[in-house]
Amino acid sequence: MNNSIEQSIGSIALVVKDYDDAIVFYTQKLQFELIEDTDLGNGKRWVLISPPNSSGTKLLLAQASNAEQELAVGNQAGGRVFLFLQTNDFWRDYHLMQANGVEFTEEPRVEEYGTVAVFKDLYGTKWDLLQLN
Repeated sequence: MNNSIEQSIGSIALVVKDYDDAIVFYTQKLQFELIEDTDLGNGKRWVLISPPNSSGTKLLLAQASNAEQELAVGNQAGGRVFLFLQTNDFWRDYHLMQANGVEFTEEPRVEEYGTVAVFKDLYGTKWDLLQLN
């Protein structure tokens, strides 16, 4: 019997206004892959997306179903960067995202840890596009 603890974060829920609009944004503008889209009934779906060629954490798109959840759309981190999209080629992805109409809130900058720029998704959720050194 193996007593070592082995855990990982399989997915993170991202509250969105509309499943289909979010799928289009993430798959067309960020080149994410649609992993699963299963109808759960009563207007709910299990929608998993992931960056291309990623074996890590996935995003679970969760459509807001009440007023409280609607308030969280685009502001799940209280105005801070919520998610970090790591890449092996910052400039390739930065230029592709710009060409696809993704809004960057700042110019790219080189930090001690790597190259980074903040962008927003279709609802205003802030992300870092990041290439670590």
